Amino acid sequence: MGINFFDSAIDTKIGEEYNTVEQEFNCSIVQSKETETKMINDMEVCECNTIHEDVVKAVRNKMPDEEVTMDLADTFKVFSDYTRVKILCALLNHEMCVCDISALLGMTKSAVSHQLRTLKQSNLVKNRREGKVVYYSIADEHVETIISNGMEHVLE
Repeated sequence: MGINFFDSAIDTKIGEEYNTVEQEFNCSIVQSKETETKMINDMEVCECNTIHEDVVKAVRNKMPDEEVTMDLADTFKVFSDYTRVKILCALLNHEMCVCDISALLGMTKSAVSHQLRTLKQSNLVKNRREGKVVYYSIADEHVETIISNGMEHVLE
């Protein structure tokens, strides 16, 4: 049997001060329970405890390796940055140098370069040098597809 918070607190709290703490605590429990109930009511919840072993086995055999899953998660982390997404959207339209991207987005060249480095390390952009100018572009059609599918999903 555990120690009840209010039983141990009664020694140090007296009168109204104790009652106020108890009321606040009970209120938060009620709010939490109401929120939990609402969350459950807004989604479909399985009401059985049966494990469909054939389904679990079939899916387990098709799951990618841990390393591949982690690499995929890391790729999506790169897409989680607003600035990097803006840069990728700009590069979908045309290859651009750091100065052009900087002017377009109203950012410093240093900030743009930092984001481009991250995008390049993730193989989402590539670059080519023409004299003193380095142009950046989308690495391949996969990146275009990810952005296009993401946009389509957001605009639904």
